Amino acid sequence: MEKQNILLVDDRPENLIALEAILEGPARTLVSVNSGNAALHALLKDDFALVLLDVQMPEMDGFEVAELMRQSQSAKTVPIIFVTAINKEQKYVFKGYEKGAVDYLFKPLDPYIITSKVNFFLELDIKK
Repeated sequence: MEKQNILLVDDRPENLIALEAILEGPARTLVSVNSGNAALHALLKDDFALVLLDVQMPEMDGFEVAELMRQSQSAKTVPIIFVTAINKEQKYVFKGYEKGAVDYLFKPLDPYIITSKVNFFLELDIKK
């Protein structure tokens, strides 16, 4: 079975470490980056089954990254799960969905919920 790539994007190293600990597995390759620019570069370089994208980052926020992803032929159909600690207002959640998110989760993440959602999107990726 071929490994599936998951892109983890967060400007805080401790959040990336936590996501890696929750999501690591033998059938997955986790690629962690700490900025929107690094995320876009990774998306140009590799194919991803799923992106977990922090909303609040310096220089380029998650909404901007998602908008640029949706303009890219290779990344426009990659599912995006937004993850945020502070943008919990409904207007930000709606903005996330407008930018192409398939889900919008709030930190601290529940390991069971994030694992279930990631597994669901990886299964969809296998079927396509």
